[in-house]
Amino acid sequence: MQLIHTFPHPGLLSGAGIRVLLLSGEADPIARKLEALGAEVQARDELYTALADILDDPQDAGLFVMDCDTIEAEGVEGARRALRILSETRRHIPVILISRAFQRQSFPEDRFQPVELRAPLSAVSLKVGFEHALRDRLDVACA
Repeated sequence: MQLIHTFPHPGLLSGAGIRVLLLSGEADPIARKLEALGAEVQARDELYTALADILDDPQDAGLFVMDCDTIEAEGVEGARRALRILSETRRHIPVILISRAFQRQSFPEDRFQPVELRAPLSAVSLKVGFEHALRDRLDVACA
């Protein structure tokens, strides 16, 4: 009886090649988790610098992740203002918000609404949120 099954091909990373713009005052722990999913992470620590990056080159990042608890004096409300700015400029990019303020995880069906993940962030919740936020792109890649 064989207890371990080996596969001829290495496992695929769900985020292979996805460019992620990470807004966080403490980017290292989240960046490492995103990189473990295969993402290419570009970290910013200031909200308006990150917004400028998206507005200047919206095709550059495939996902915008905001650690709301470390955005200086901005928090969840600052993140929601940023989303309104992006919406008004018709820049549609998948977004994940991370905060201790969220009572539970939220995975909305509306593709223009952000995924909300409760901090502290586990690798599993980030993977599920990542795959949900990028479900359109991942569905195309798997087809």
